[in-house]
Amino acid sequence: MKKIDWDSLGFDVIETKSMFKATCKQGETWQKGSLIPYGKIELSPAAGVLNYGQGCFEGTKAFRTAKNRVVLFRIDLNANRMAVSTKRLCIPEMNKSFFIDAVKKTVLDNIDYVPPYNKGTLYIRPIVWGTSPAIGVKPVEEYTFMVFVSPVGPYFKGGVRPLHLKINKEYHRAAPKGIGNAKAIGNYSASLYPLAEAKNEGYDEVLYLDAKEDKFLEEVGSANLFVIKENKLMTPKLRGSILAGITRDSVMRLAKDKLGLDVIETDILLNEVYNADEVFCTGTAVSVTPVGKISDKDGVHSISDGNIGPYATKLKKLLIGIQREEINDDFDWLFSLDS
Repeated sequence: MKKIDWDSLGFDVIETKSMFKATCKQGETWQKGSLIPYGKIELSPAAGVLNYGQGCFEGTKAFRTAKNRVVLFRIDLNANRMAVSTKRLCIPEMNKSFFIDAVKKTVLDNIDYVPPYNKGTLYIRPIVWGTSPAIGVKPVEEYTFMVFVSPVGPYFKGGVRPLHLKINKEYHRAAPKGIGNAKAIGNYSASLYPLAEAKNEGYDEVLYLDAKEDKFLEEVGSANLFVIKENKLMTPKLRGSILAGITRDSVMRLAKDKLGLDVIETDILLNEVYNADEVFCTGTAVSVTPVGKISDKDGVHSISDGNIGPYATKLKKLLIGIQREEINDDFDWLFSLDS
C-alpha cells in the first residue's frame, strides 16, 4: 500500500489493492465473480458501451466510524437503483444480493484504504457496461460488472461554502420518459459541456430546469436540490427525469422525523428559490452543500449571506452523525461489514 496523506485527500482516483469483476450474458443472471488486482481493462472498439452508451453505475461510500467500525450507508437502496438502471438499459437486471455482496467483498479487501475516522471516506463505484461488440443498434450479448474503490476527501475544493449556481436554459440534463431517472453514463456526459462552461465563468455548478416548460427546477448537475421556506422543505418531485437520490431520501426522512419540517415533493418555480430562506443540494459525493447565489439572465440572486443556513447545518450534522456512528442510527440505515 502506497503512503497516503489523509489530510490532503481530494475527490480524485487513488489506485487501491483490488477490484471486483463479473460477467453475464443476456438471458442469464448475475451469480459469479471474483476479486482481481486493481488495473486497466481491455475493450473491443465495437463494445456496446463505447458505441451506444450501454452502461450505468452507482456511487456510495464506506465510513470509518467513531466506534472504529467500517460501515456502508443504505446500500440496499443502491442495489435497488442499480436493478432499475440495468433493466432500463437492457442490461441483465442486477441481482440485489449479488450487488451488495460484491460491494462488501471489495471494501473488505481494500479495508486499509478506508480513511481514518473524520479524515475522509472510501468512495465505492459499482459500474456495469456492454462488453461484446456490436455495429447495429441493439443490446449486446455480454456485460461486465466491476466494483472499484478510492479514498476521497471533499467533493468541492476549499472546504464547505455556499455554492454559486448558474441557471442554464441552453441545455437540459434529461427529459421526461428518457433515462434521467436511471444512473446511466449518458446522463453525465451530457452535463460535462455546460458544467465546463459554467466553471470557466466562475460558477460552481449548473442548475437545470425541466425540459418541457423551462420553468421548474430539476437538478444541480449531479445533485438533488432542496428549498426551505419557513417550516417547509421542498424538493422537485420525481417526474421521470430526476434521479431518486439516496441522500435526497435520507434528508427528507431526517427533516420530517427529526426536525419536524413539512416535507413536500412538488414543482418549484425560480421565484420560489430566489425568495427561499435556505437552498441546498444533496448527493453521495456532496453530502449536504448550501447554495449561496444563483445567477440567471437577470443577474445574481443572493440566497444567503455566505453562511450555511440553520436547517442545512442540522440536516448535515444528523446525516454525517449517523454515517459516522456519532449519533444513534434510529432508521437502521447502516450496513455492517460483519453482517
